Amino acid sequence: MAAVSEYVRGMFQWTVKREGIIAPDERPPAGQSIALGVQHIFAMFGATVLAPVIMGFNPNTAIFFSGIGTLIFFVFVRGRVPSYLGSSFSFIAVVVMATGYSGTGPNLNIAVALGGIIACGAVYAVVGLIVMALGYKWVEWLMPPVVTGAVVAVIGLNLAPAAINYMKGYAATADNFGILVGLITALVVALIAVYAPGMLRRLPILVGGVFGYLLYFVLSNVLNLGGTHIDFNAITSAPLLGWPALTTPKFDSHALTLIIPVTIVLVAENLGHVKAVAAMTGRDLDPYIGRAFLADGVATMVSGAGGGTGVTTYAENIGVMAVTKIYSSLVFVIAAFVAIALGFSPMFGALVLSIPQPVLGGMAVVLFGLIATTGIRICVENKVDFTDNKNFITMAVALTLGAGNLAITQGDFSMGGIGTACIAAIVVYQILNKFGMGSKEAAPAS
Repeated sequence: MAAVSEYVRGMFQWTVKREGIIAPDERPPAGQSIALGVQHIFAMFGATVLAPVIMGFNPNTAIFFSGIGTLIFFVFVRGRVPSYLGSSFSFIAVVVMATGYSGTGPNLNIAVALGGIIACGAVYAVVGLIVMALGYKWVEWLMPPVVTGAVVAVIGLNLAPAAINYMKGYAATADNFGILVGLITALVVALIAVYAPGMLRRLPILVGGVFGYLLYFVLSNVLNLGGTHIDFNAITSAPLLGWPALTTPKFDSHALTLIIPVTIVLVAENLGHVKAVAAMTGRDLDPYIGRAFLADGVATMVSGAGGGTGVTTYAENIGVMAVTKIYSSLVFVIAAFVAIALGFSPMFGALVLSIPQPVLGGMAVVLFGLIATTGIRICVENKVDFTDNKNFITMAVALTLGAGNLAITQGDFSMGGIGTACIAAIVVYQILNKFGMGSKEAAPAS
């Protein structure tokens, strides 16, 4: 009991520091801490809100469980790894496939997706326990940078058609009005990310989304130039406060086989994020890698059990920390409680659901593209040698299978393109590496 008391006491002790670099076990003054917590919620807007909307999940429920998941993560890592857990984009393609979601309105088959999300979280938690017992080096052996990069790139490429469909409004023929609004939204997101001053540069999805929303409103509602008018009745009629909508999961073998392979991606990205935070803070966080995996897995299970999305650590928050030099874990506790509060506002959820599809498509074009190029960046930063055929071919096979969405079905078993590409990348690399098929001569291109 004394050990538990000491563990809890250690989590909630922060030394006040008013300037300079602020470590995870330190904190800025109270007012600044609250402001920074709210800022992290804004930074996570794209991930925490856009992902559930694209999958047909209730945004209130998703943001509520993202806050709960962040608190779970904080407790498991004892506040030593500052992170916010947002909705993972890695689940989008497999959830859409498992549920047959049409892309508009609420997902009526969400229960089977939740069962798959819980199972994925359980496998992820088991990986965390193994890492806690044996260390994490075996993860790096199984998934070297070329495999991790290929898998991450595959997710972005696999999601690309969804972004285009949103811009078109899921119409049978291209809607030029929607495409125009979507492309302008994407351009504004890009301009904010590159040219905006100060912290605005860290909020491109939020700022670009607001611009796209206002642009659509003016062109459609005011000038009647095209598109379906934004209906504000749902927002004004929604109560300001109310309970998040909960959904009971259903376990379906088809959904399980599609969604469980996402574990591979979650492990890879979480490992990279913990390493990045360690580099920024100058702290040795290797002892917390297993705990981080376990925490993320448990948080995903809890989220899925109530109707939320799978959750994961996010690069957006790492970017904010890199700019502010404030790594206090207290800031993320505050952000978690802000998210939980937003989860109790149906009016907020109605506002999110009123975002026009072309605007969602424009934001998704940038986000999904960033996922794909992040995979390439992983390879570049780790100096992956593509003159070595085992790397060259591993990436080539994975990208083709994932972008082409090769699905394998046998009876009740089904695996989508992302799962197929993930497993192919691991197997192909290990086979080529095992047998020394690592010629430095680049594969011929026709």
